[in-house]
Amino acid sequence: MRFAQTSAITAALLAALVTGCSTTNTDGQSGAAVENRNPTASSSGVGGQGGALSPLKDPNNILSKRSVYFDYDKYEVKTEYKQLVAAHAKYLSENKTAKVLIQGNTDERGSREYNLALGQKRSDAVKKALTLLGAKDDQIESVSLGEEKPKAEGHDEAAYAENRRADILYNGEY
Repeated sequence: MRFAQTSAITAALLAALVTGCSTTNTDGQSGAAVENRNPTASSSGVGGQGGALSPLKDPNNILSKRSVYFDYDKYEVKTEYKQLVAAHAKYLSENKTAKVLIQGNTDERGSREYNLALGQKRSDAVKKALTLLGAKDDQIESVSLGEEKPKAEGHDEAAYAENRRADILYNGEY
């Protein structure tokens, strides 16, 4: 008799527990929510605007251009690149969390030490122009790669001209 009462109480408790845990689907949908991982639905990490194409990656935007070229043995930012540098300075001043790394490069002519120094002067020249145009100093790091990272292989003036540059890389790109 006692076993029958215990079994009946246990069955009633289990039935109550199962009934209490069930839910009624009132919205006509079932299953758990699904996270949207569509690349256009989230930030890209490099100036992403939550679905819009980042100006840094838009090929029609000046901000997608990242190289400033220099004359042989020079480190002055040429007039033709001032608009590009101004656009990056404006972007940095409007996006306070954005950071850039400027890599100064040289062609292969000259000693390794000389090219490292010239590459640093080129990256520093771009950094100075960016800060004069409104970017914060702590948003910019300038380094020299010297002749170690050529954009163009070759030993002619066309290859040398391609390698005399400073590259602007945003956080997430270096």
